[in-house]
Parts: sequence; structure tokens; C-alpha cells
Amino acid sequence: MSAAPTADSARASLEALRTEIAKAVVGQDPAVTGLVVALLCRGHVLLEGVPGVAKTLLVRTLAASLQLETKRVQFTPDLMPGDITGSLIYDARTAEFSFQAGPVFTNLLLADEINRTPPKTQASLLEAMEERQVTVDGTPRPLPEPFLVAATQNPVEYEGTYPLPEAQLDRFLLKLVLPLPSRETEIDVLTRHAEGFNPRDLDSAGIRPVAGPADLDAARAAVAKTTVSPDITAYIVDICRATRESPSLALGVSPRGATALLATARAWAWLTGRDYVTPDDVKALALPTLRHRIQLRPEAEMEGTTPDSVITSVLAHVPVPR
Repeated sequence: MSAAPTADSARASLEALRTEIAKAVVGQDPAVTGLVVALLCRGHVLLEGVPGVAKTLLVRTLAASLQLETKRVQFTPDLMPGDITGSLIYDARTAEFSFQAGPVFTNLLLADEINRTPPKTQASLLEAMEERQVTVDGTPRPLPEPFLVAATQNPVEYEGTYPLPEAQLDRFLLKLVLPLPSRETEIDVLTRHAEGFNPRDLDSAGIRPVAGPADLDAARAAVAKTTVSPDITAYIVDICRATRESPSLALGVSPRGATALLATARAWAWLTGRDYVTPDDVKALALPTLRHRIQLRPEAEMEGTTPDSVITSVLAHVPVPR
């Protein structure tokens, strides 16, 4: 029986993820880091990007590299809550109802185009994301551990979509934006395909498990011991309070957003090899942690203001602790 991973060996294993995932996914390092941070914080991720920037491939490759089970649900207007959570099925042989688990019973759930399904079905994920269980016919059923929802949405095609309400957006720890690749990266992608890379066959790409659930457990325990000074706590609070006073915003960051920024900065500090959080850790995670938790005023939106520009301005003006 192998020994339990130490904090250092767990960090090394999680750092190896970046190299492993790069065998299949090119040029999306920030998204890879964001997904690892979310796993360390037991949070969920909203992936935004136009079709074809490897959102699905990224989640599948992460699952393969971490020895985790993954399932994909294509969200459509006719998808019902039971299609995600599972339902009771009548068994004629036993004359009893038995529970048939839905795809949410997995480690990494890829909720593809989550904004294409009606609010009732979107809401069926809320209990799973927050309580890590689903209740069917009054019986709560716990989900596997670890459990992460990676939901995708297309930022340019809004016809026939149901935008996620603020309450549900706030349940996502991070919103990661996957950009179109640079010219060099796109040439690399095409070269790999020309040489026979098949995104549907990760084994042929040489993807192997480099970490596992035990490494995640050891890493989470180490992250929980990462020191946060009172000055850093106050800095995070000042950033979030400044968004509430911004003239460009109708809705600023809630206290839940502040605790999320604390958690992600802590995880990032530990991943980079420190046992304490610095202001730079807070700045590094501020955009992905906060950009979906604020709401622009219509007039600011018409002037071309973006959530990222507001947060960047706040970071530039809030005094940094020494």
C-alpha cells in the first residue's frame, strides 16, 4: 500500500498536470490553472469562449490526467431536471420504484452551453453545486467526491438562450475566458492534427494520470494551512467594497465573492510554493473570481465598459498593503 502524498508531492503532481494537459490542449494555461484552483477550493467553473477553443477537450483531458470520472450533458431547451439529477424508474419485476442516477453523479460534470436550457433545469444544478447532493422524491443522495461542475457558454450567440441569473452566477467560483489562439498557437494545433492527433482518443495522445484524488486531498489540507494576514483580509474586503461604490456598476461584489477571492488567492499562493498570501496573489485571481459577480449599469455597458475594466480600475485605486 503506497504512502499518502505529502503536501510537496501533491504540489509537484498538480504542477505536472499542466505539462500533461498540454499534450492535448495548446495555449490555455490560465484555464488549466483555474480548473486546478477550483478543485482545490471545492468550487465550480464557468468557461466562456466561442465554439472550437477546446473547452470540452480541456475538461476531458483534466479528468484523464487526474484519474477522475467525467460526464458531459448537452444543455438544450427541452432538457428536464430529471435528465441531469436522475429519476425514479418503475421496475415491473419487483413492482417497486428504483432510483436511476443521472449524469450529475460523477467527478467532473461538463454542462455544455448551460445558457441554452430554461431556468428550471438550470436551477436543478444549484442544489448539486451548493449542497453536493441531489434530492429526488424527498430522498437526498450525496454526490461523489471530488465534484466539480464546469459549465460552458458561448459569449456571442444569444438567440434562444436563457441568461444565468445573478444568484446562479454567484455559485460559480471562477469565470474563465478562453480566448481565440494566437497565430503561432493555431499553427501548432493544425500541425498536431496533420500528424494524426485525434481529440476523441486521448490515449493515443499519450495522456496518462499524473495525479489523483489522494493528491487533491493532501493539497486541500495544505491550502487550508496557508496563512492570510489581517492586512490581506482587509485588502480583499476593500476591493470588494470598492466595486459596490463604482458608478459603472448596478451590482457590486457580495460578501460571498469576498470569501471566494480569499479562497482562490490562498490556493494560488500554495500552488506557487508559498505558505502565505501576498497582495499579488489577490490581484492574480481577482478577475476570474469577481468578473461574473458584478453587474454593469446599462449606460456604462453602452459606453463600452466591461466587468474586467471595472475590476482592473478598482485594483489600480485600492491601496495595496505593504
